[in-house]
Amino acid sequence: MGHSTSHSTETPLVTGNLSFHELTELVARHAEKKPPMGWYVAIGISSLLLLNLLVMIAYQVWNGVGVWGNNVPVGWGWPIVDFVFWVGIGHAGTLISAILFLFRQRWRTSINRAAEAMTIFAVICALLFPTIHVGRIWVIYWTLPIPNQMDMWPQFKSPLLWDVFAVSSYFIVSLLFWYVGLIPDLATLRDRARSFIRQRVLGIFSMGWTGSNRHWRNYEKAYLLLAGLATPLVLSVHSVVSFDFAVSIVPGWHTTIFPPYFVAGAIFSGFAMVVTLMVIARKVYGIEDLITLNHLEKMNIIILLTGSMVGFAYITEFFIAWYSQVGYEQYAFINRATGPYAWAYWIMMSCNLIAPQVFWFKRLRRNVPLMFAISILVNIGMWFERFVITVISLHRDYLPSSWGYFTPTWVDVMTFAGSFGLFLTLFLLFLRFAPMVALSEVKGVVPQADPHFYDQESS
Repeated sequence: MGHSTSHSTETPLVTGNLSFHELTELVARHAEKKPPMGWYVAIGISSLLLLNLLVMIAYQVWNGVGVWGNNVPVGWGWPIVDFVFWVGIGHAGTLISAILFLFRQRWRTSINRAAEAMTIFAVICALLFPTIHVGRIWVIYWTLPIPNQMDMWPQFKSPLLWDVFAVSSYFIVSLLFWYVGLIPDLATLRDRARSFIRQRVLGIFSMGWTGSNRHWRNYEKAYLLLAGLATPLVLSVHSVVSFDFAVSIVPGWHTTIFPPYFVAGAIFSGFAMVVTLMVIARKVYGIEDLITLNHLEKMNIIILLTGSMVGFAYITEFFIAWYSQVGYEQYAFINRATGPYAWAYWIMMSCNLIAPQVFWFKRLRRNVPLMFAISILVNIGMWFERFVITVISLHRDYLPSSWGYFTPTWVDVMTFAGSFGLFLTLFLLFLRFAPMVALSEVKGVVPQADPHFYDQESS
């Protein structure tokens, strides 16, 4: 009896007192029946944006990188800003899945599937930008460690090459991790399938899963192993991306704080994107009992924590520039706050440092319209952070005679908008064909999963 009272005082991870059958119905029916009208509207808009992306890439490959606003001295413009932005968004999924899994945080179960999918799609968007930024896209294979036709190996001292390895490894491990987690749920859909083709396709992807004790043991071993592999990758990937900047001698880039600062910023923007997507998905698909306010509140606490870390990094950068007494460093930071791009710097500061502070208050952390607005502001701010680091640091270098101003072209803007089309199209297809909530994991955290549940009920 004492056990049941302690159990009931815990905040339930799934509300609505759903049985195992009701849980299966709630999640599986979205992958089986026709999607809601909102899905068709969204896929229509995202498909148009995706088409626009393909046109922009074709236009850029045909005409060369001169169609962008990149110039001397700003050799890295929007494409690199967009690359770092998308890699950052791809961080929350594996963090939610792997690190929270290793720490036995049971609240991750309702949101991990969608967050992992988001990771994979964001990394696909991210890899696109360096690929087209190299200019001669047809020799992109030179970045791979295979001798090319001139018997030359890649330049292993180049951070671009480190990116290829880091981001590709992260993508492969995240994809495996996501797929392994999907197997039991795909088997559930296979067993419910009516049509022969659907049964066969799901049968292939569920790899003969029967739910036997042996299968579960092997599954849990593989899942734990992949979680252990993915955890260091969460920290290494954005650290390596930060080395693109930190290993140079450009004032404003050459700082040792970049790796932890980039990782905190990536988790910050990634969690904000998860909140943006989950607030809409839980409403449209009617799964408020599975993705509850408690889940959203916990994500908002992490946004507050990482936002404060990012704000601390901004202030530390200014302090170190002053403390170093290096004139070039000092000017780089004063120019950020007061120069011709000061508007971008202050958008970044207000969105990333000031906006998330409202989450100190529990009532505001649980306010759905407010958290949706803040999550969008955070990602606007994080895009501007990458813009500030990349463009403002380059546009005024050591020599005033070589200073310039960067203005994006319509191709820059349309390509960035198109990358959202790619991301949303992939995410919407995932919502349509796969269970968006990890059914097998959610069933493990409902009260009925407790072996003593029915004893308590009868008592």
